[in-house]
Amino acid sequence: MIAQLDHKYIYTRPLKAIARLNSYVFIEGRPITTRGQWINPLLFTQFDLVKRIPQLKKVEQPIYIIGMGRSGSTILGKVLSMHPQVAFLNEPKALWYAVYPNEDIIGNYSRSMAHYRLDENDVTPTIKRSAHRLYGYSLFITASSRVVDKYPEMIFRTPFLKAIFPDAKFVFLVRNGWDTIASVQSWSQREGMKKRNEIHDWWGADKRKWQILVDEIVDKDPEFINITPVVAAFSNQEDMAAVEWTVTMRQGLRLLNSIPRQIHLVRFEELVTQPKRIIGEIVSFCQLPVDNVLINYAKRTLSQPQVHGECALHPAIRPLFINTMRELNYL
Repeated sequence: MIAQLDHKYIYTRPLKAIARLNSYVFIEGRPITTRGQWINPLLFTQFDLVKRIPQLKKVEQPIYIIGMGRSGSTILGKVLSMHPQVAFLNEPKALWYAVYPNEDIIGNYSRSMAHYRLDENDVTPTIKRSAHRLYGYSLFITASSRVVDKYPEMIFRTPFLKAIFPDAKFVFLVRNGWDTIASVQSWSQREGMKKRNEIHDWWGADKRKWQILVDEIVDKDPEFINITPVVAAFSNQEDMAAVEWTVTMRQGLRLLNSIPRQIHLVRFEELVTQPKRIIGEIVSFCQLPVDNVLINYAKRTLSQPQVHGECALHPAIRPLFINTMRELNYL
């Protein structure tokens, strides 16, 4: 469906549907695994103009949904987009490419060098100004006052984001690792394609994302020091997904200790079974006004997906994966 819109969404708040379409058309861009990529050059021309004009709206306390993809981040963002103050950006990688071109780990818009991990040293006055102006433009065209940016990989870029938006808030979404692995494998089978002699799937253009993940995240993690060469040679989707889930969850656990006032942990399983309580906690953490329409929409929309059992994992990654599952109280 276009922009995650359905009849229930449109009927609940028609004006929010218009705002959501504006984000989809004018901000988010089309990644390599989707149609309509012809629009991307038009978006970048538009972004260049926006970066040159005065900021249209002030940006305060942007909210980031971080973690690992296939953990319910899209449905959480869709629910939060129902809030009257919120402009929901669903993985606005075109926007971030316009801000910082070397962030494109997938290869959606460029095959040049890209970085998985970014920090405050990567922020320049120009980058900061561009981010504020493009977010301000997003708020302007959606008639909103708060940005919710769902971009899971930003979990490795929180210092970068905090240098741009010191008052940013982070919603760390976690899901049972076995279910996440199964969802990634299913996504790659369903959405993967071959184009111009490249394989485009969960791991980017010809495993570009995987290679950068191994080089910049896995290879620098002390817990992987003895197994990095083995992990780098993985080709099985489940093993690769287990690696991404493990390093991502461990990064999130570190953030819970290092920036406790700016990050809020949400379990996907509790989100779909106790939406009133969990959405209420998120709204409170994000300092958004309580909205009963949002709560009721969440209760009608969220449902538990299929639960998956264990799968066979390579012995090099299985112990770390299992330990991380225990630390998150999934075992």
